[in-house]
Amino acid sequence: MPVGLLTPVSASLGISVGTAGLMVTLYGISAGLGVPFIVAWTRRVNRRVLLSALLAVLTLGNVVTAVSPNYPLVLTTRLVMGFASGVFWAIGVSMAMRLVPERHASRAAAVVMSGISVAAVVGIPLGTVLESLTDWRTTFLIWAGLSALVLLAVVAVIPSLPSANAVPVREVFLLPLRNARLRTVLLTVVLFVLGHFGAYTFVRPYLEESASATPFFVTAVLMVYGVGGAAGNLIAGYTVNRNLRGSSVAGCAGLVASLLSLLTIGHGQAGAIVSLALWGVSFGVVQLCQVNMTQAAAPDTFEAAMSLNTMAYNTSIAIGALAGGLFADHLGVTGVVWFGVALTAASLLLTLGTRRRAPRTAA
Repeated sequence: MPVGLLTPVSASLGISVGTAGLMVTLYGISAGLGVPFIVAWTRRVNRRVLLSALLAVLTLGNVVTAVSPNYPLVLTTRLVMGFASGVFWAIGVSMAMRLVPERHASRAAAVVMSGISVAAVVGIPLGTVLESLTDWRTTFLIWAGLSALVLLAVVAVIPSLPSANAVPVREVFLLPLRNARLRTVLLTVVLFVLGHFGAYTFVRPYLEESASATPFFVTAVLMVYGVGGAAGNLIAGYTVNRNLRGSSVAGCAGLVASLLSLLTIGHGQAGAIVSLALWGVSFGVVQLCQVNMTQAAAPDTFEAAMSLNTMAYNTSIAIGALAGGLFADHLGVTGVVWFGVALTAASLLLTLGTRRRAPRTAA
């Protein structure tokens, strides 16, 4: 949501838009790098209690952001909120999978990932609309109220979930060294996230340059992408139980095909819509598959493995966006899309090269 508020925040606090962007960048960095430590340090904490604490941090953080008199306080608050967001990535999926019968665990994970996919697309335009109707401080207060409502819902609805299969910090970073399958999954995550976010970060300038897209068309096609992502999550929620590896291969192949499609037929509006729809569906499939592959690779230490997954994922987002920017500056935005093709193709080849040892279901 804050991505759509950078301009009014910068104007209000007397900083540049680029400097305001640090509130997004630092949020992502803390969401990635701090997660393995926090998950390990809270390994004896009931997961309902921990989730409630995370929501309390997000609620308070949005309130503090709304009333902050200066940017350093905003930046510090966002940094702390990033830690809370990252921990949710590590524990949220496993909590959902524990709330349902084992046969429905993958579908429960799909619901959570669909929520993330929809929010990632809806958050920016919704935040922009609310800011235009009120102001950026009121928008953060509204978000604080929504966080508080979710906190109350968690307390009222989620049952007690004692911590399961968490490990000490010193053991977390040894998992990839001892577990070859987990190591392969993490490498696959790094490759497809680098490729995907390297290209996706610059999808707007690419569409503006190649298809003469207007801001309205860009917003519309990104909404199509978001719907596709949610649909991909739900589709994979059924297919991973039957063939996890096959679902992952199909998703990675779809990523490569969608980017190649964007390069070949994305110069027209119809081609751009088709390409972004396929991109969204494929990304949604890969998103859920990589969570299930992590669980299948380390079923006894799932939360610790997911904390490493989260660290690899968020760090790769930052690196992918940085690499994409370098390609855009030196080779143009078309070069960024080719960068995405190369990295997603590498993740596809790595997935194809893995042995068929994964269980039929990750649940």
